[in-house]
Amino acid sequence: MPAFTVVIPARNEANYLPQTLRALDRQTQAPQAVLVVDNGSRDDTVALARAWGAQVLQCSEKGVARARQRGLEAAQTEWVATTDADSLPAPEWLERLNAAAPGHVALYGPMRFSGVAPHWSGLSQAAYSTFLHGARLLGRPNLAGANMAYSREAALLAGGYPDVEAYEDVILGQALARLGEVAYVRGALVETSPRRLDRGVVPFVWQHLRNISGHTRGYFGDDR
Repeated sequence: MPAFTVVIPARNEANYLPQTLRALDRQTQAPQAVLVVDNGSRDDTVALARAWGAQVLQCSEKGVARARQRGLEAAQTEWVATTDADSLPAPEWLERLNAAAPGHVALYGPMRFSGVAPHWSGLSQAAYSTFLHGARLLGRPNLAGANMAYSREAALLAGGYPDVEAYEDVILGQALARLGEVAYVRGALVETSPRRLDRGVVPFVWQHLRNISGHTRGYFGDDR
């Protein structure tokens, strides 16, 4: 059974992070370590993470890719699982990832919106799963940082996260797919907040389409 370190990049996430940490408390397979990588927070993110018992790492250079890389380098376990500070891994998340790990270098699973009406939650999961299936058929697996796991050794061999503003998780996932087998784990569900829809559905979809087409800017700005 591989041990997992869970890495969570965080910047001003005091309103969301406690729920994410509580979700990790409910895991049927406990993580060996939880690393919250603080990316210059000005709120109570760090205090809340430490009060829960997470190890807090500082990443003074702004950028989610840099924060994820800091966590990757600091992890001491064979496998690293990543999620976001506004996301809620299902209780069986790590258990399902663990069962699928043998023979693979990376894993990823389904996502859906949390805190919305049930029909919207189901629709978001169906739409995202359809998108992931299409990406797999095209030979370009789309691993999202809110729900992915990988062999630490393989990720370092692949060069880690590229220093870009956005899409760093997918780029690393595709690099890992060139090194070995990547598996979609149907039961490893993560729910994520719909806050990226605050600007509207059309801008949200347009930004994703831009990122999918190769643009690596414009998604994670949080100072608006």
